Amino acid sequence: MSKFENAKNVLLGLRLATDERWVKLCEENLEAVLSDHAWCEQKAALNAISTITKFPMYEELVEELTKIAIEELEHFNMVVSKIRERGMELHYEQKDSYVGELAKHILTGGGSKENQLVNRLLFSAMIEARSCERFRLLTEKLEDPELVEFYRELMISEAHHYTTFLGFARKYATTIDVDKRWQDFLDFEGEIIKKYGKDETMHG
Repeated sequence: MSKFENAKNVLLGLRLATDERWVKLCEENLEAVLSDHAWCEQKAALNAISTITKFPMYEELVEELTKIAIEELEHFNMVVSKIRERGMELHYEQKDSYVGELAKHILTGGGSKENQLVNRLLFSAMIEARSCERFRLLTEKLEDPELVEFYRELMISEAHHYTTFLGFARKYATTIDVDKRWQDFLDFEGEIIKKYGKDETMHG
Protein backbone atom coordinates (compact mmCIF):
# COMPACT_ATOMS: atom_id res chain seq x y z
CA MET A 1 0.00 0.00 0.00
CA SER A 2 1.38 3.44 -0.96
CA LYS A 3 1.88 6.23 1.56
CA PHE A 4 -0.96 8.09 -0.16
CA GLU A 5 -3.37 5.16 0.22
CA ASN A 6 -2.32 4.70 3.85
CA ALA A 7 -2.93 8.39 4.59
CA LYS A 8 -6.47 8.18 3.16
CA ASN A 9 -7.24 5.12 5.26
CA VAL A 10 -6.01 6.85 8.40
CA LEU A 11 -8.81 9.38 7.95
CA LEU A 12 -11.28 6.51 8.33
CA GLY A 13 -9.16 4.57 10.79
CA LEU A 14 -9.18 1.44 8.65
CA ARG A 15 -6.19 -0.87 9.02
CA LEU A 16 -6.21 -2.38 5.54
CA ALA A 17 -7.14 -1.00 2.12
CA THR A 18 -9.28 -2.95 -0.32
CA ASP A 19 -7.27 -4.68 -3.05
CA GLU A 20 -7.69 -2.68 -6.26
CA ARG A 21 -8.42 -5.91 -8.14
CA TRP A 22 -11.86 -5.80 -6.50
CA VAL A 23 -12.77 -2.93 -8.85
CA LYS A 24 -12.08 -5.18 -11.85
CA LEU A 25 -14.52 -7.73 -10.42
CA CYS A 26 -17.10 -4.98 -10.10
CA GLU A 27 -16.65 -3.86 -13.70
CA GLU A 28 -17.02 -7.42 -14.96
CA ASN A 29 -20.12 -8.12 -12.84
CA LEU A 30 -21.80 -4.72 -12.68
CA GLU A 31 -25.38 -5.99 -12.43
CA ALA A 32 -24.51 -8.16 -9.43
CA VAL A 33 -22.58 -5.37 -7.70
CA LEU A 34 -25.27 -2.76 -8.22
CA SER A 35 -27.92 -5.18 -6.97
CA ASP A 36 -25.92 -5.96 -3.86
CA HIS A 37 -25.29 -2.26 -3.33
CA ALA A 38 -29.01 -1.52 -3.51
CA TRP A 39 -29.74 -4.06 -0.77
CA CYS A 40 -26.89 -2.65 1.35
CA GLU A 41 -28.62 0.74 1.25
CA GLN A 42 -31.94 -0.86 2.22
CA LYS A 43 -30.34 -2.70 5.14
CA ALA A 44 -28.62 0.49 6.28
CA ALA A 45 -32.02 2.18 6.44
CA LEU A 46 -33.43 -0.72 8.46
CA ASN A 47 -30.46 -0.58 10.83
CA ALA A 48 -31.07 3.13 11.50
CA ILE A 49 -34.77 2.49 12.14
CA SER A 50 -33.99 -0.46 14.42
CA THR A 51 -31.58 1.68 16.44
CA ILE A 52 -34.27 4.34 16.86
CA THR A 53 -36.71 1.66 18.03
CA LYS A 54 -34.29 0.34 20.65
CA PHE A 55 -33.14 3.74 21.93
CA PRO A 56 -36.04 6.20 21.59
CA MET A 57 -35.02 8.12 24.72
CA TYR A 58 -32.16 9.90 22.91
CA GLU A 59 -33.88 12.80 21.15
CA GLU A 60 -30.94 13.96 19.01
CA LEU A 61 -30.12 10.38 18.01
CA VAL A 62 -33.70 9.77 16.88
CA GLU A 63 -33.71 12.98 14.86
CA GLU A 64 -30.42 12.33 13.06
CA LEU A 65 -31.00 8.62 12.45
CA THR A 66 -34.40 9.40 10.97
CA LYS A 67 -32.63 11.60 8.44
CA ILE A 68 -30.12 8.83 7.74
CA ALA A 69 -32.86 6.22 7.29
CA ILE A 70 -34.63 8.45 4.76
CA GLU A 71 -31.37 9.15 2.96
CA GLU A 72 -30.46 5.46 2.78
CA LEU A 73 -33.84 4.65 1.23
CA GLU A 74 -33.29 7.46 -1.27
CA HIS A 75 -29.95 5.86 -2.10
CA PHE A 76 -31.68 2.50 -2.53
CA ASN A 77 -34.00 4.11 -5.04
CA MET A 78 -31.08 5.81 -6.81
CA VAL A 79 -29.20 2.53 -7.22
CA VAL A 80 -32.30 0.68 -8.43
CA SER A 81 -32.90 3.47 -10.96
CA LYS A 82 -29.31 3.12 -12.13
CA ILE A 83 -29.90 -0.61 -12.61
CA ARG A 84 -33.04 -0.02 -14.67
CA GLU A 85 -31.42 2.73 -16.77
CA ARG A 86 -28.75 0.27 -17.83
CA GLY A 87 -31.24 -2.42 -18.83
CA MET A 88 -30.33 -4.62 -15.88
CA GLU A 89 -32.40 -6.40 -13.25
CA LEU A 90 -32.36 -6.12 -9.47
CA HIS A 91 -31.20 -9.48 -8.07
CA TYR A 92 -32.46 -11.10 -4.87
CA GLU A 93 -30.85 -9.96 -1.62
CA GLN A 94 -27.84 -12.02 -0.53
CA LYS A 95 -26.34 -12.67 2.88
CA ASP A 96 -23.57 -10.22 3.80
CA SER A 97 -20.94 -12.36 5.55
CA TYR A 98 -18.72 -9.38 6.32
CA VAL A 99 -21.49 -7.57 8.21
CA GLY A 100 -22.41 -10.84 9.92
CA GLU A 101 -18.88 -11.22 11.28
CA LEU A 102 -18.88 -7.65 12.56
CA ALA A 103 -22.22 -8.22 14.29
CA LYS A 104 -21.11 -11.44 15.98
CA HIS A 105 -18.02 -9.68 17.32
CA ILE A 106 -19.60 -6.54 18.76
CA LEU A 107 -23.36 -7.01 19.09
CA THR A 108 -23.14 -9.90 21.55
CA GLY A 109 -23.10 -9.91 25.32
CA GLY A 110 -25.91 -7.46 25.96
CA GLY A 111 -25.02 -5.67 29.16
CA SER A 112 -26.26 -2.20 30.07
CA LYS A 113 -28.26 0.00 27.72
CA GLU A 114 -25.19 2.19 27.39
CA ASN A 115 -23.07 -0.78 26.35
CA GLN A 116 -25.67 -1.92 23.82
CA LEU A 117 -25.99 1.56 22.35
CA VAL A 118 -22.25 2.14 22.03
CA ASN A 119 -21.72 -1.24 20.39
CA ARG A 120 -24.60 -0.64 17.98
CA LEU A 121 -23.21 2.74 17.00
CA LEU A 122 -19.66 1.42 16.51
CA PHE A 123 -21.03 -1.44 14.41
CA SER A 124 -22.85 1.08 12.21
CA ALA A 125 -19.81 3.36 11.99
CA MET A 126 -17.59 0.50 10.85
CA ILE A 127 -19.90 -0.49 8.01
CA GLU A 128 -20.11 3.12 6.87
CA ALA A 129 -16.32 3.53 7.05
CA ARG A 130 -15.65 0.45 4.91
CA SER A 131 -18.39 1.37 2.47
CA CYS A 132 -16.91 4.86 2.16
CA GLU A 133 -13.49 3.33 1.45
CA ARG A 134 -14.97 1.05 -1.22
CA PHE A 135 -16.89 3.91 -2.85
CA ARG A 136 -13.73 6.03 -2.91
CA LEU A 137 -11.85 3.23 -4.63
CA LEU A 138 -14.58 3.01 -7.26
CA THR A 139 -14.33 6.76 -7.93
CA GLU A 140 -10.59 6.40 -8.46
CA LYS A 141 -10.43 3.22 -10.53
CA LEU A 142 -13.68 2.80 -12.46
CA GLU A 143 -13.54 3.70 -16.15
CA ASP A 144 -17.23 4.63 -16.30
CA PRO A 145 -17.51 8.45 -15.83
CA GLU A 146 -21.18 8.31 -14.87
CA LEU A 147 -20.59 5.75 -12.14
CA VAL A 148 -17.50 7.62 -10.91
CA GLU A 149 -19.64 10.71 -10.28
CA PHE A 150 -22.41 8.57 -8.79
CA TYR A 151 -20.10 6.95 -6.27
CA ARG A 152 -18.34 10.20 -5.44
CA GLU A 153 -21.66 11.61 -4.23
CA LEU A 154 -22.41 8.48 -2.21
CA MET A 155 -18.88 8.42 -0.76
CA ILE A 156 -19.42 11.87 0.76
CA SER A 157 -22.68 10.71 2.29
CA GLU A 158 -21.13 7.58 3.77
CA ALA A 159 -18.34 9.64 5.34
CA HIS A 160 -20.95 11.82 7.03
CA HIS A 161 -22.82 8.78 8.33
CA TYR A 162 -19.58 7.31 9.67
CA THR A 163 -18.74 10.44 11.67
CA THR A 164 -22.34 10.73 12.89
CA PHE A 165 -22.43 7.23 14.36
CA LEU A 166 -18.98 7.51 15.90
CA GLY A 167 -19.81 10.94 17.29
CA PHE A 168 -22.95 9.67 18.99
CA ALA A 169 -21.04 6.76 20.53
CA ARG A 170 -18.64 9.25 22.11
CA LYS A 171 -21.46 11.58 23.12
CA TYR A 172 -23.61 9.04 24.94
CA ALA A 173 -20.89 6.93 26.59
CA THR A 174 -20.37 7.80 30.25
CA THR A 175 -18.62 4.68 31.61
CA ILE A 176 -17.11 3.23 28.43
CA ASP A 177 -13.78 4.11 26.82
CA VAL A 178 -15.20 4.47 23.32
CA ASP A 179 -11.90 5.28 21.64
CA LYS A 180 -10.25 2.14 23.00
CA ARG A 181 -13.20 -0.01 22.01
CA TRP A 182 -13.19 1.56 18.55
CA GLN A 183 -9.47 0.92 18.07
CA ASP A 184 -9.93 -2.70 19.16
CA PHE A 185 -12.82 -3.03 16.70
CA LEU A 186 -10.68 -1.56 13.93
CA ASP A 187 -8.02 -4.17 14.68
CA PHE A 188 -10.64 -6.92 14.40
CA GLU A 189 -12.01 -5.51 11.14
CA GLY A 190 -8.48 -5.26 9.77
CA GLU A 191 -8.05 -8.99 10.26
CA ILE A 192 -11.36 -10.20 8.84
CA ILE A 193 -11.24 -7.90 5.80
CA LYS A 194 -8.24 -9.90 4.58
CA LYS A 195 -10.75 -12.56 3.49
CA TYR A 196 -12.83 -10.10 1.49
CA GLY A 197 -12.42 -7.95 -1.61
CA LYS A 198 -12.55 -11.10 -3.72
CA ASP A 199 -16.22 -11.19 -4.63
CA GLU A 200 -18.49 -9.00 -6.78
CA THR A 201 -20.40 -7.55 -3.82
CA MET A 202 -19.99 -4.31 -1.90
CA HIS A 203 -18.42 -6.00 1.11
CA GLY A 204 -17.42 -9.28 -0.50
